[in-house]
Amino acid sequence: MKAMNAPVWSPCIKVCFVDPREGICVGCFRTMEELGRWTKMSEAEREAVKPALDERRSAYETKVR
Repeated sequence: MKAMNAPVWSPCIKVCFVDPREGICVGCFRTMEELGRWTKMSEAEREAVKPALDERRSAYETKVR
């Protein structure tokens, strides 16, 4: 059982800039919706987002090269 005040895992790397064309943060690659809901999401929901973050990162890095 987790402690009530346990920190919430986050992909945030403190580089917060939302690419207006892509609608994602180019630091953590979360969408605006995910950013807004992150602390309200269940652990399972956050875990489900992880694969998409890697996919978005790869796609974004391919576009900006």
